[in-house]
Amino acid sequence: MARAGFVLLARPNGGAGLRFGITVTKRIGNAVVRNRMKRRFRALVRELLPVHGLPDNDHVLIGREGGIERDFAALRDELRGALGKLAAGQGDPPRRSARGRAGKGRAR
Repeated sequence: MARAGFVLLARPNGGAGLRFGITVTKRIGNAVVRNRMKRRFRALVRELLPVHGLPDNDHVLIGREGGIERDFAALRDELRGALGKLAAGQGDPPRRSARGRAGKGRAR
């Protein structure tokens, strides 16, 4: 589920409970910027995941470039909406991986 500030992934974990992970790549900024974004995501996850998260699923938030400038209330609304869409089974269709496309992707 892609949003302006983040990408949310969810996958069943075989009954291991409701879990989450956060990742922010170096492309987003220096360590200070990345850590600030992770702190904001952790606060959102602690607030919203127990209520709106999918039970027995792993949730992963991936930070996007626009996420650090976004208003915290806007991020909260986007995450709440994304979790609601996932719960309703209306997630974004899977993207084709680079390996699935002929002639594209990284050389190995």
